[in-house]
Amino acid sequence: MDIKEYFARISYQGSYDKVNLATLTDIFQHHIRAVPFENLSIHCGERIELDLEATYNKIVKKKRGGWCMENNHLLSWVLKTLGYNVTLLGANVYVPEYDMYADEIDHLLLKVVLDDKPYIVDGGFGMAYQIWQPMELVSGTDQLQTPGVFRFLEESGVWYLEKVKRKQWVPNQSASTSHNVEKEVCRRVYLFTLQPRDIEEFRGSNTHLQTAPDSLFVTKSICSLQTADGVWALVGWKLTEIKYNYKDNMDLVEIRILADEEMEKTLKEKFNITLDKKFVPINTSRLSVF
Repeated sequence: MDIKEYFARISYQGSYDKVNLATLTDIFQHHIRAVPFENLSIHCGERIELDLEATYNKIVKKKRGGWCMENNHLLSWVLKTLGYNVTLLGANVYVPEYDMYADEIDHLLLKVVLDDKPYIVDGGFGMAYQIWQPMELVSGTDQLQTPGVFRFLEESGVWYLEKVKRKQWVPNQSASTSHNVEKEVCRRVYLFTLQPRDIEEFRGSNTHLQTAPDSLFVTKSICSLQTADGVWALVGWKLTEIKYNYKDNMDLVEIRILADEEMEKTLKEKFNITLDKKFVPINTSRLSVF
């Protein structure tokens, strides 16, 4: 594992000798624009491992992506190597269809302390709820980012992350049967506490999410990547491109349904992913990822 090889993977050519917010933000943004949030291993007959070296080989050497436990575990190694004060945290993701949070922790995120200020760094949520900058851990303060307004709310030691969405313009609405984009103004994302976690605490969740028949990640193949002005997402056969703040405080959402023979080319061209094994796309769940 070599930090310079990681920087080459994310095309980062900036300095990293200073431990500060500007450097942290720059590295973070390069990561989310180079490393997709994806669960394609599940749909290629591969197992998602929590071992750091396996994650490094997958993301850095094979130029793949990963989900939260891979992306943020790797980021924790990167930041610790550079001298940052990093703590692993566990979150329970909000499921809008059930209007509830997951019963057990099912998301890994990072707390980074800089100049006695805590920040949340999360490079592993993906889709349209991926933060683009480290967020200062303060309650009730709107933090405007390119994807929208994010904020934390704290109640009795439990922290809640939510995102205020813009209106969305979907020119080809007919391509989507469940895109209720106009109905939702504010989306809860997840809740978490500041209890430090060890990667071993995520082994049960890591196994459950890739094997349980009702897991979102089993019932949907997902690949998303942040761009300079938005996000690409491939869920099943549906390819979505969002351009943030396209006009008049409105996001542009363009949707296309792909044919099987377009999958391999699309993964390569949009996400820079080449798979070793045959990929079988799936989208059988009604649970939303937007």
